[in-house]
Amino acid sequence: MQESVVFFDLETTGLGETCDIVQLAAVSGGHSLNLYVLPRCRMERGAARVTGFRVRRQRLYLHRQLVLTNSLREVLVSFMAFLRMLGRPLVIGHNIRRFDCRVLSRALDELDLRAGFNTSISGCVDTLPLAREVLKDRCLKSFRQESLVKELLGVTYKAHDALEDVRALQALYSVLQPTPELVCRHMFTLDTIARKAGVKAAKAKVSGQMPGQRPLWEHLRQAVKVTESKVEDNNEVNGLEDILHQ
Repeated sequence: MQESVVFFDLETTGLGETCDIVQLAAVSGGHSLNLYVLPRCRMERGAARVTGFRVRRQRLYLHRQLVLTNSLREVLVSFMAFLRMLGRPLVIGHNIRRFDCRVLSRALDELDLRAGFNTSISGCVDTLPLAREVLKDRCLKSFRQESLVKELLGVTYKAHDALEDVRALQALYSVLQPTPELVCRHMFTLDTIARKAGVKAAKAKVSGQMPGQRPLWEHLRQAVKVTESKVEDNNEVNGLEDILHQ
């Protein structure tokens, strides 16, 4: 039996670590989910220009059209229900490992929903590195989803709308046709991301230093050089004394 897959995407208030989810969309075959969230922080100017989202008087507008919103908890719980309906599918997205899954993971942790989400899926796959491996002989200049869709499918679409993005990605994935072995090699979980982030933070903390400050090992190396230099100087002096007393 072939494993079910869900294509997933987020639109957010920006690209920073503290950005909020504005839109969550998912599609699997003919099933789709598309929900909006009124963000708690302001839309960054660049994000608003690219996505068309604006917040006015505590209401969310998309290309000047009012859209109905749900709470972040309602959106995440609905997403989990959608996933469970499809029997713990594989969640697939473009560049999700470095961005979407990190934003999603933070939101799930904030509402204590991570454990429930983890049991709703079999894993995640990022089509960005996957496409780079599948298409390594094509000499493509860009692996942005919009560029890949145009290159492989010969069409353009309304990018930066999460629902349109996942529909386009579903079509793109059917053309890429990655082998099960390749998919397995690119599979990861939210916990994988969290562990790697923790390791990086720990390394940064251990090697942390003030601007312009030399690492401790450099001071030690310099101290050893000074000591060696002193020993050499003493040896030279002792050697000269021996010559003079001969």
